[in-house]
Amino acid sequence: MVDSGMRVVIADDAVLLREGLVRLLNEHGHEVVAAVGDGEALVEAIVTHRPDVSIVDVRMPPSHTDEGLRAAVEARRRVPRTPILVLSQYVEVSYADDLLATVRPTGTSSGGGIGYLLKDRVSAIDEFLDAVNRVAAGGTVLDPEVVGQLLVRRRRDDPLRQLTPREREVLGLMAEGRSNTAIARALVVSDGAVEKHVRNIFTKLCLPPDEEQHRRVLAVLAYLRA
Repeated sequence: MVDSGMRVVIADDAVLLREGLVRLLNEHGHEVVAAVGDGEALVEAIVTHRPDVSIVDVRMPPSHTDEGLRAAVEARRRVPRTPILVLSQYVEVSYADDLLATVRPTGTSSGGGIGYLLKDRVSAIDEFLDAVNRVAAGGTVLDPEVVGQLLVRRRRDDPLRQLTPREREVLGLMAEGRSNTAIARALVVSDGAVEKHVRNIFTKLCLPPDEEQHRRVLAVLAYLRA
């Protein structure tokens, strides 16, 4: 487990914060192998130095929007699994989603340590250093405020949120490949009751009239994604 003597890359266009991070990490026995101020330099530094962890600001020149995040994603594409801890001034859920997408098993950038923290957390030095260490060791660290907003958005975007508990139960049995008759037997209800539940599911999931099996497949896919 990584805990000391890490090789670190820092990317932040704010000189004071960047130099403050360099000093903090050096004082705790880590080596900052590169401290840069833009996304292009970040990618180059990670490819060149292969650090144990990189600490990256989301917003960097030239537009100060998401250059740091895009550079981090590109760096993980070119150096798979390279650990990256992203710092942001505000909670930006879409950025957290983009970053977390690089953890999922979808290509060469999957896996590896990932973190997303608000910059305010840097002042809690022990907690910040612990987060850096956990990301370097391959873990995932998310700011509590980010987690809260992600959960709120997940609930809002959940296509199954309109289903009743019984309709969710029916959809779960559909996902197991059961026919309406088999579902009726499992729930001890009539075939007609199941057919009504299935129609309601199709309506609430916005699946227009179509070939029955096709709609069942789409409904099950929605269930599995959720």
